[in-house]
Amino acid sequence: MKLILTAPVDHLGVAGDIVEVKDGYGRNFLLPRGFAIKWTRGAETQIEGIKRARDAREIRGTEHAQQIREQLEALSVSLPAQASADSGKLFGAVTAADIALAVKKAGGPAIDKRSVEIAKPIKTVGSHTVGIKLTAGVVAHIEVAVAAA
Repeated sequence: MKLILTAPVDHLGVAGDIVEVKDGYGRNFLLPRGFAIKWTRGAETQIEGIKRARDAREIRGTEHAQQIREQLEALSVSLPAQASADSGKLFGAVTAADIALAVKKAGGPAIDKRSVEIAKPIKTVGSHTVGIKLTAGVVAHIEVAVAAA
């Protein structure tokens, strides 16, 4: 099955790549999750738009990653969450997607939720340190202040 990737997939490729995969993998995993679209001649024109969007988000080298890390570490990220009034425990946990959205709302760059590294689940109100993997060697550590909403 010939597909066009719309998101990066481990051991397969990045957004905009045309890949050949087994029918079951494409039909049961890639297509339903929105990681790929079926290849057609018309869809091939969409590849340019996908590649332009990828280039805009892509980190260009170690120096660029260092700049983004400095920008992220300078942010003050606050995240409102529903919590118990007496104990300060959250009703649930803070996810990587919540943190990625909070960084964007705080004025930071758009980051992928898969690059957010949470050492242990955040289930209490307070300040927590979270890592954001920018490249293989560059990780930004940010403080996330979880407050009761």
